[in-house]
Amino acid sequence: MRGSVEPPFATVTIVRVAFLQLSYWARFKSLYHRASLPNRLHLENYLSSMNIHIFSRPIVLVAVVAAFALTDVRNAISEDWPRLLGPNQNSQSSETNLLLNWPETGPPVLWRKALGTGFSPPVIANNHVLVFHRKGDNAILDALDAVTGKPKWSYTYETHYKDSYGFNGGPRSAPTISGNRVYAIGADGLLSCLTLDKGTLIWKRQVLEDFRVPQNFFGVGVSPVIEGDLLLLNVGATNGAGIVAFDTATGETRWQATGEEASYSTPVTATINGKHLAFFLARGGLVVLETETGQIIDDYSFRARKHESVNAASPLVIEDTVLISSSYRVGSALLRVGAEGLEDVWVDKVSMQSHWATCLQSGDVLYGCTGRHENEAALRCLSLADGSLLWEAPRGLGRSTYIMAAGHLIGVGERGDLVLIEANPERYIEKARVRLFAHPAWAPPSLANGLLYVRDETQIVCMDLRKRNAHE
Repeated sequence: MRGSVEPPFATVTIVRVAFLQLSYWARFKSLYHRASLPNRLHLENYLSSMNIHIFSRPIVLVAVVAAFALTDVRNAISEDWPRLLGPNQNSQSSETNLLLNWPETGPPVLWRKALGTGFSPPVIANNHVLVFHRKGDNAILDALDAVTGKPKWSYTYETHYKDSYGFNGGPRSAPTISGNRVYAIGADGLLSCLTLDKGTLIWKRQVLEDFRVPQNFFGVGVSPVIEGDLLLLNVGATNGAGIVAFDTATGETRWQATGEEASYSTPVTATINGKHLAFFLARGGLVVLETETGQIIDDYSFRARKHESVNAASPLVIEDTVLISSSYRVGSALLRVGAEGLEDVWVDKVSMQSHWATCLQSGDVLYGCTGRHENEAALRCLSLADGSLLWEAPRGLGRSTYIMAAGHLIGVGERGDLVLIEANPERYIEKARVRLFAHPAWAPPSLANGLLYVRDETQIVCMDLRKRNAHE
């Protein structure tokens, strides 16, 4: 639930009904069912930790609800994480009242589940966490209860994708949730649309076959992006279907543009100068289009000379500018989206060379992981104004991915370390570090309704970041 805030009135009302009108127990249940999902989840988990069911005997529940109402947990801002890069396409969460003082063992683990192989990050909406993976010759999209990890539904199809470079054959891209629809594309190019509540298949397309696209280096790795009634995808056909818009209701092609080959960079959308735009960092560089028509606004060449190279980090839109970054000695560029097209603000080939981790912006600085290989990778902080280096982290995480919440970076290193870092433009301040996985852990974390979801190749872990009281 994006940006939902529990008003104090709700807490007061529940307590009054519980204490003063126990004979009207149905009223309490009615209020509970009308409450926003994040606040119901907060209350349910709190009760569960005390082995009390939400509809236990009234006198027992009354005391617990009263105690719960005295904490500030229910006043937190909570939101879902329905797509790669989060609700605002910038890897940032607006959630508050998060646990930022971690014990040595890390945040409390709510549940852990074994998966098949894959690198697909989890996405979360309406108490569903979706994980995309592969077991044997089956690609599997599982919907789990966001709080308990219990299965809700599973969608399976046969796949014969084999990676050309020896990596696992599981999905690379994240599913995307929009309303009661889920959109997912496997490494083999099968694009599927299902219902979120039941996992019912609505339509599917084998886009690589439909547009005659040969297998890319590591298969398909871009995530679907939903803009209105369109699904935008860097398909990669050189015959004029490099970028394609599909109808979200039917899967039919609405428009196609460019002959750009596919990258591993998921596009982002934004409204700038009154125009609804999509930013695709394709194989050859940045392409900016109008989302409704596919009309190209401008393009910007941005790729390595080396054939075996990819663009993988997503563009980052900051007001009327867009940051792009790539490894393989390409570097970064901040471009202004003007009336006449794209203009250089600055170009730097050294300070930030993002491999697959998208940078984050906070105020006047950028944070991101630079470096193609593990031994050269590092978290850096740059000046947004000119791209100059402000600091580099002294403790390496290898190639790492990050999200930002409550003034902190939450990162996952490829050796399986989960790390909490204060977002400080002056120096590196690491507040906690805990080992969760073995190598490789390449998927970025996801944060929804106070719960942190992290996965490696073969498992997913849900950790509780909800603050219980003011002392945490």
